[in-house]
Amino acid sequence: MTTMLHLDSSLPTRELLRILRVPPAGNNAMPESYQWQVYIELRRRGEHAVGATFIQSVKALHRRRALGAPDLPVADGAPDEHRLSEDPYVGELWRSYKRCLSANRTGPAAQILRELEQQVG
Repeated sequence: MTTMLHLDSSLPTRELLRILRVPPAGNNAMPESYQWQVYIELRRRGEHAVGATFIQSVKALHRRRALGAPDLPVADGAPDEHRLSEDPYVGELWRSYKRCLSANRTGPAAQILRELEQQVG
């Protein structure tokens, strides 16, 4: 079962940064989706330096996935969230990254993550 994500955009920036560093657990959605939505919201607020924090957080989750962490969901609860990006190329990279994660293909996902890092980091 997938869970559609709804980020509370009224949260203060400080709380959003906390969520970016430690995404919520205990649901069926990919934690990367929370990170993406927080990243997009912070960029919308003018926090353009948040890209490095976003990439660092995604990399931490990616390392866990590569080691076979069974507690990380692979079901994509927000398949259209890539459209939130102002940059269509970054959005498509994100979409491809999540597709690889859903298929448990961490090797190709790592390559996409490197390209994403160059674009947003």
